[in-house]
Amino acid sequence: MARLRVEKVQEAIQHEISNMLLHDVKDPRIQFVTVTGVELTDDLSIAKIYVSLYGPEDKQADTWKALNKALGFMRSEIAKRIRLRFAPNLILVKDTSMEYSAHIQSILDKIKEEEGHKHEQD
Repeated sequence: MARLRVEKVQEAIQHEISNMLLHDVKDPRIQFVTVTGVELTDDLSIAKIYVSLYGPEDKQADTWKALNKALGFMRSEIAKRIRLRFAPNLILVKDTSMEYSAHIQSILDKIKEEEGHKHEQD
């Protein structure tokens, strides 16, 4: 039963953080951010928030700084919106799975292309 509650709180945190980034956080540096997941400890004390950043590297660095600066605001808002007795400590984690997926896809495309050329030569 406890794990079910943790999963529901994880979903609620992900939803609320996404909404905050879209509507409430006024920092203009925060653009092209997607919350891809939330991992919450069983005692609800720590929440790892996985975010994907898009755009050029320098913009991503600025966005990362702005996100970390907004953590205090996001934590207090989470406590209000979800009505938790204690707000979990929020830790941001860069989710690079999309970049990795794109990299793997490009490798597969190259292999497919090379095999296509090989068959044409035969």
